[in-house]
Amino acid sequence: MRFDELPLCDAVQEGLQAMNFKEATPVQEQTIPVILAKRDVIACAQTGTGKTAAFILPLLHNLQNEPHAEDKVNAIIMAPTRELAQQIDQQMEGFSYFTSFSSVAVYGGNDSQAWDVQRRGLSKGADVVIATPGRLISHINLYDIDFSGVKYFILDEADRMLDMGFFEDIMQVVKRLPQERQTIMFSATMPPKIRMLAKTILNNPAEVRIAVSRPPESIMQTAYICYEAQKTAIVRHLFQDQNLNKVILFAGSKIKVKELNKTFKQMGLSVGEMHSDLEQSQRDHVMHEFRNNRINILVATDIVSRGIDIDDITLIINFDVPHDVEDYVHRIGRTARAKAEGMAITLVSEDEQYKFSLIEQFLEKSIYKIPMPAELGDAPEYEPEKHRFGHKKFNSGKGKFRRQKQGNPRKTTK
Repeated sequence: MRFDELPLCDAVQEGLQAMNFKEATPVQEQTIPVILAKRDVIACAQTGTGKTAAFILPLLHNLQNEPHAEDKVNAIIMAPTRELAQQIDQQMEGFSYFTSFSSVAVYGGNDSQAWDVQRRGLSKGADVVIATPGRLISHINLYDIDFSGVKYFILDEADRMLDMGFFEDIMQVVKRLPQERQTIMFSATMPPKIRMLAKTILNNPAEVRIAVSRPPESIMQTAYICYEAQKTAIVRHLFQDQNLNKVILFAGSKIKVKELNKTFKQMGLSVGEMHSDLEQSQRDHVMHEFRNNRINILVATDIVSRGIDIDDITLIINFDVPHDVEDYVHRIGRTARAKAEGMAITLVSEDEQYKFSLIEQFLEKSIYKIPMPAELGDAPEYEPEKHRFGHKKFNSGKGKFRRQKQGNPRKTTK
C-alpha cells in the first residue's frame, strides 16, 4: 500500500513526500488505520519493520485534526534507551516539518543545559514528549508536571523496558495520566509479562502481529562450534589473518562487554565499547571514532546496539548466541545495509548448541560451520539435541522460538 492511499492529512503527506516515503511497510499498513480510529493497540513487530513511523504518522494526523491544549503535554512516547529516543526524535523532526508541533526529547547522559531544555518543555507543555523512563521519572520527582492534557501514551519496545526493570517507572507515569486517552504499545515479543502490562494499561486493544522476517540473503551467515574457552582465541585468529574493519561484536551483558574490551586492547586490537554504563558524551565519542575508522571493532550489548545505524559494517560477531531469534535477526541486520553484502559469525559453545539450533529451525536452513583452525585445538561435535537439557534457559521474558512465515530543517522546539 502507498502512503498516499492512507487517510493522513495534507501536512503529514507533505512530510512523507519530503522524506521520500512512498510504500508503507506491513506494520504501517495494519497499524495506522487502527490508530487513526482512536483504538488502543498492542503491536508485535521487530526493530527494522518501520514501527516508528507506524505510530508517529497517525499521532501527528490526530493532533493536527483535533483541538488540544497548547500549554500542556499532549502525547508521551516512551522508549527504553536514549539511542532509541534519539532515533524517534529524529523521525519526528522530518515527519512534522510541515506542522507546527513542538516536541522535547527527555533522556539522560547530557549536560545541565539539556536538563533545563527538558524541564522547560515539560513544564510549558510540549505537544510531544519523547522520553526514557528513568529520565522522565527524575523530572516528575523534582517538578510538578501537568500531564492532564495527555491524549496519547505510546510505549516503544515495551519488552525491552520490562527487561531493564522499568515496570514501576511506567506505572508511575500511567498513574499521572488521564483515564481517557489512547494507549499504543509496541513490543518485539509477546511474553506473559507484556500481556499483563497490556491488560493493565490498555482498553480493549486491537492486536497487530507482524511475523519476524528472515535476514536478507546478502548476509553470509556462519558459525564456529567451539568450547567457551576458545572464543577469545577465535576472535584473535580472525583479526590476525584478515584486515577487518567496521566490525561489531555483540556480547550478552555489559560485564562481558567490559571484559572483552579490556582483553582485546591487551591483544593490541583497535576496539571500543558500547554499553549503558557510559555517559552520552562517551558513547558519542566512541561512535564518532568507529564511523571514522579509528576504531575497528565495536563491542556492544544488545540494548545499546539499537542506536547503531551505520551502513558500511562488514562483519557481525556474536560472541554469545542471542537469547532469541529477534535479537539474532536484529544483530546481524546491522551489516549488509544499503544493498551491500556482509558476514555474520556466531561463536557457539556446548551449552549454546541447542539454542543455536532453534535459530536454524527458524531460518529453515543449516548455518555453515567454519572448521576450527588446527592451532586452536579440537572443537566439540555439533550435537544440539545432546545439550537440549543442559543449555542455559532462555531469558524469562522471552517465549520459545517458533518457526514463522516469513535531515530536514527543524520546526519543532527542543
